[in-house]
Amino acid sequence: MKVEQIYTGCLAQGAYYIVSGNEAAIIDPLREVKPYLDRLEKDQVKLKYIFETHFHADFVSGHLDLSNKTGAPIVYGPSAQPEFDAIIAKDEQIFDIGNIKIKVLHTPGHTLESSTFLLIDEDGKETAIFSGDTLFLGDVGRPDLAQKAGEITEKDLAGMLYDSLHSKILPLDDSVTVYPAHGAGSACGKNMQKETVDTLGNQKRTNYALNQPDKESFINEVLDGLTAPPKYFGMNVAMNKGGYESFDKVLKKGKNPLSVVDFETAAEETGALILDTRSAAVFHKGFVPNSINIGIKGDFAPWVGAMIVDVQQPILLVSDEGTEEEVITRLSRVGFDNVLGFLDGSFEAWKNYGNEIDEIKRISVEEFAEEFSENAKIIDVRKESEYEADHIENAYSKPLAYINDWVNSLDNSEHFYIHCAGGYRSMIVASILQARGYRNFTEIDGGFNAIKKTGKFPLSNFVCQSKTL
Repeated sequence: MKVEQIYTGCLAQGAYYIVSGNEAAIIDPLREVKPYLDRLEKDQVKLKYIFETHFHADFVSGHLDLSNKTGAPIVYGPSAQPEFDAIIAKDEQIFDIGNIKIKVLHTPGHTLESSTFLLIDEDGKETAIFSGDTLFLGDVGRPDLAQKAGEITEKDLAGMLYDSLHSKILPLDDSVTVYPAHGAGSACGKNMQKETVDTLGNQKRTNYALNQPDKESFINEVLDGLTAPPKYFGMNVAMNKGGYESFDKVLKKGKNPLSVVDFETAAEETGALILDTRSAAVFHKGFVPNSINIGIKGDFAPWVGAMIVDVQQPILLVSDEGTEEEVITRLSRVGFDNVLGFLDGSFEAWKNYGNEIDEIKRISVEEFAEEFSENAKIIDVRKESEYEADHIENAYSKPLAYINDWVNSLDNSEHFYIHCAGGYRSMIVASILQARGYRNFTEIDGGFNAIKKTGKFPLSNFVCQSKTL
């Protein structure tokens, strides 16, 4: 028997490849399926089942493409209602893969159809659970994503989650290995540990959610501090449940090199968003006007999902040459399939053609120290929790994730500075602001990490000023 965790850091997502004898199973596959097909071919095994722990919200699964390419059926737990052919398993139903078994444990709470898959090895021992978003390391799945208006509340789901954990998972032996669907950095939980594999016994000892004295306390603790889910979550659920275009077609359509003239024409005729995926350090020195910068070398896909409202939005890419396929692939993982093409020759082609370019005013932390005064208006775009831990005194907390809620309150006649932790998120903000006509600002290179190291700024860990800009 072989169990391989295939972890994708930018999504903090774990898929699982299981082999026994000449058969295999894959749990929660990512959108692009070639890595799984390559493994199957290398191991000379047949894919017998594709297991889905639930209808994922934070990424588009590869279940449909993988099923179409291999003929393997897709398996969901009880109450799932996909709009395509699938096996809807009964609670405690068992599936054979080679010499091992997978037992379905219906564990509603994160979503109504959420299930945990229990691995029983060749000797009949309960060895591991693939817990999806039911149980994470250090946390449990958020219970606010699958509400039916007027029928079920997040408290109802949290109560279901408590019952699922206590009736199906906690009775298992401490030696059982926990393989979750996500790790630290995922928006599907709030308190995940950095590790991606653990024993159930250790989780029983260290996971705050598993150590609540009663159901009411569990519900209160799990719901406390949850931030609003990214807007793309619902659209990803719809794609996972209803189907989507083959990744092969998405990639072929997106890998469309466009000349400067064709790029301009496409932007004008389609209203496409121009997405520049180069690094902030390069982007700020020159870019196609009205471009939005979300660097590929960072938490690219989640920030795309958070910033771009509609997965159907037409997108034109400006990327470092040779990275176009990676960009299209990572966009598709969160459902953004409508890439019309990319600027052939990248930004240099645009610049050499003699077209208008734009720039972001970025200064070093040393320059910021020279300009700084008590009256300086500073906007901190980190998460609220980061801000509350430490920030420049009198800086405004305006997280990037909520930019659409606060951007219109800015006064363009008043200069302000913006920063995040290191410069990635603040450049996203800067590009959005500039695309919307705000120009009277300065972005700080290195962000708060560099600011704090200087020792030249008054810092505070108290939230003491008005939130109004």
